Amino acid sequence: MAYDIEQPYGPLIETTVRVASWNVWHRYGPWREREPAIVATLREAAPDVVVLVEAWEDDEASQAARFAGELGLPHTVFRVFPYGEGPDRSGLALLSRWPLGQVGRQWLAHQEGRLAHQEGRGEPTDSGLALHARVDGPRGPLHVFGAALGWKLGHSAQRQEQVRTLGAFVRQTAGHEAPAVVAGGFNAPPDSDEIRMLTGRTAVAAPDVVFYDAWETAGDGTAGYTWSRDNPWTRPVLWPDRRIDYVFSAWPRPGGAGHPVHCELLGRRPVDGVVPSDHYGVLADLRY
Repeated sequence: MAYDIEQPYGPLIETTVRVASWNVWHRYGPWREREPAIVATLREAAPDVVVLVEAWEDDEASQAARFAGELGLPHTVFRVFPYGEGPDRSGLALLSRWPLGQVGRQWLAHQEGRLAHQEGRGEPTDSGLALHARVDGPRGPLHVFGAALGWKLGHSAQRQEQVRTLGAFVRQTAGHEAPAVVAGGFNAPPDSDEIRMLTGRTAVAAPDVVFYDAWETAGDGTAGYTWSRDNPWTRPVLWPDRRIDYVFSAWPRPGGAGHPVHCELLGRRPVDGVVPSDHYGVLADLRY
């Protein structure tokens, strides 16, 4: 078929899927007061799919299950962070309006940490996790990956290795027809090498794996900081303002599937006087 400069993807899909990504700060601070604020914010945003970073689970309940009924997102999966087992577990959660098919996870450890653990010198430090679920939506499958990378400021090299592992996981798991979304906490700003690997501005993480940054493509043109000194929970940490939480989507499939058409931040406004989390969330509408 000849290339059509006016419709390179064919007729564009006009319907969208709404994806939210939010680091909800586990059970830190006044978490019982924060949790209703998170729920109220997400209910107003009305996403179809949500990735929660630092979600909690214990032997009696889970945050994903608690949110599922209140948000109308009944299909959930939770995976604990590496070496996070215990009575109060932290991890990645995915909530969906539609059924989940194939589910998998990938540990994003870095080489130094793996070697230390193999040699009995302790647990891997600053490792990460990726969670995948195939969302069986009304207009076909949607591959959603939740991700959390190492958080330390000086660990760009470790995060680059984690991104390579993540890229290989995406390439192996998702095809080239259905939209693929990667969302979560990357702990790195857009000009970092690890994020540039994902957006094709340097050598990519894996062959043919490259993404649009929803905020860059469809945000309001501001910096879009998700870690901000305007947030009272972040001020004691003394870190600079940064955009470190993302919704990425693979470069468009036929019909422009996956292309971001709108993106905004979540959680900047207090709810009943409570700021929901130390991170602001990201909400994106993608062609689907």
